This record gives sequence, C-alpha cells and structure tokens, in this order.
Amino acid sequence: MNRFNEIKTLVDDLEVDMEKFYSKGNKTAGTRARKLLQDLKKLSQDIRVDIQNNKKQ
Repeated sequence: MNRFNEIKTLVDDLEVDMEKFYSKGNKTAGTRARKLLQDLKKLSQDIRVDIQNNKKQ
C-alpha cells in the first residue's frame, strides 16, 4: 500500500502544477507536470511488474 500512497501524492502534486500551467500559463509548472507524469508512469510500471510477479508465484 506504500506505493499506492506514493501515487496519490504524485497525483496531488500534479493537480497543483496542471492548474498553474493551464490556468495561469506558468511554463515552469508545465515542465514539473511532465516530470511528475513521467514519474507516475515509471511507478505504475513498477507496480504492474510487481503484481505480475506475485501472480506467478
């Protein structure tokens, strides 16, 4: 469940930066949002691999 909490934290941080980017036109927030999305993708893939490995056992 620790990884799930990491995902929730990433999504909360992402929400703030997406709001700044789309509402206020803050380009730096867009860069942070892209980085957070990449981190979310990596974490999601790690969780998928872990689930698959646990299924096989």
